[in-house]
Amino acid sequence: MADPLHQFVIEPWIPLEVGGVDLSFTNSSFWMAVAVVSSLGFFLAAANKKGLVPDRVQIFGEMFYNFVAGMIRTNLGPKGQEFFSFVFTVFVIVLMGNVLGLLPFSFTYTSHVAVTGALSLLIFSIVIALGLMRHKLAFFSLFCPAGTPWWITPLIIPIEIISFISRPVTLALRLFINMMVGHLMLKVIAGFSIMMVGAGIGGVIGSIFPMAFNVLMIGFEAFIALIQAYVFALLTCIYLKDTLELHH
Repeated sequence: MADPLHQFVIEPWIPLEVGGVDLSFTNSSFWMAVAVVSSLGFFLAAANKKGLVPDRVQIFGEMFYNFVAGMIRTNLGPKGQEFFSFVFTVFVIVLMGNVLGLLPFSFTYTSHVAVTGALSLLIFSIVIALGLMRHKLAFFSLFCPAGTPWWITPLIIPIEIISFISRPVTLALRLFINMMVGHLMLKVIAGFSIMMVGAGIGGVIGSIFPMAFNVLMIGFEAFIALIQAYVFALLTCIYLKDTLELHH
């Protein structure tokens, strides 16, 4: 049975080193490029469809737009539409990474904590920068909720700071772990089916059950891919709301 962890190995396709820094074009880089090109192609095609009776491409494009716009309205209010492009981009990046990873011989770049961690740090850098720009030093009141008794303040402030700092960590780990575990299960179960086929006629018949279960698992993983993209974008909206409005 093939090593189920091999699917997560980053392989350099075009080696490149600049100043001692490895900038090789890898399988991960390729599938990121596929995600960019395919998503841009789809949404450009959907945007150019302006018929009164929309076709499938226009319907799906509008569905994605309305889905993210509704998420922003619910969590950030009408003024939150200024962050539509940012949240929509985050949603598409994660969704494409999750979904493309289900294709045979593909690579799931969202199954690497380096990718999810970099995306999380980028989100929080933007969130903190916006908070400081809009609220100046008042931004730090986020770490001391209004109405907190003075005698408990020395305890509350460190807890709030740790809670805030842990957000990018949990955001990155949640996506990374879900993608990695799901793909490991698919690979292991598929390996069981192949091993049973090699055991003879009885094994061939017995392999039907893990194969059928794997088909169900692929459907479940597709659902998880959508849910994780939604959760990632939703938490981005929530963190923007907490920071920009300084909820206490």
